[in-house]
Amino acid sequence: MISRGGGFEAGTVVIDERFDASTLHLLREQVAACASVAGMPDDRAVDVMLAVHELAANAVRHGAGAGRLLIRAADSILYCQVSDVGPGEGPWPVRPGHGLWLVHEIADEFTVSWGPHGSQVTATFRRQEPGHPGAQAT
Repeated sequence: MISRGGGFEAGTVVIDERFDASTLHLLREQVAACASVAGMPDDRAVDVMLAVHELAANAVRHGAGAGRLLIRAADSILYCQVSDVGPGEGPWPVRPGHGLWLVHEIADEFTVSWGPHGSQVTATFRRQEPGHPGAQAT
């Protein structure tokens, strides 16, 4: 569900996909293509793909074995939201080497919410030049 035209209209949903362990590789391909179409430089598109993959893998592992990815594009920003319907284990750790730490390092912003009905993480990526310094958690 990726628009390959001359870009995206403000707030356009460009990916809305459910995933599980068997489809993570397909999700990576879609996210990489989406980031490229959105005009992200190649290394930034890889950042987006890696971060979303880590969030999706966490949803599969710590959620109910599946999740949903929703990516919206507005101007030169991608809003990537990964959610699951798992039990919600409380605050996710942001430790070096863990998926959420990686997202913290490469996203411009991210938010995490969790509860008894699942978790939701939204990571924001702005189109920018290679060598982006890192992220800020909210």
